[in-house]
Amino acid sequence: MDIQAEKLDLIKWLADINEPSVIKRFIALKKREQTDWWDQISLEEKTEIEEGLAQADRGEVIPHEEVMAKYQKWRSK
Repeated sequence: MDIQAEKLDLIKWLADINEPSVIKRFIALKKREQTDWWDQISLEEKTEIEEGLAQADRGEVIPHEEVMAKYQKWRSK
C-alpha cells in the first residue's frame, strides 16, 4: 500500500473514533509534532551541540575507525 492510501485509511479510521480520550491523545501528538526539538533542550545542551559543530568545522574530529579501535574492548561481542 502506498503512503497516500495509508493516510486515507488512517483518516477513515480516525473519523470513526468516538472516544474523546483517544481524540485528545491525537491532538496532543499533533501539538508535540509541531514543536521543534531545538526549542525543547536546555541552553547548556545547545551550547554543547554548537561547540561540537564548531569543532567539526575546524577539522577537530577523530575518524570513526579510530574511535572504534580505541574502545573495542567495550563493544558488545
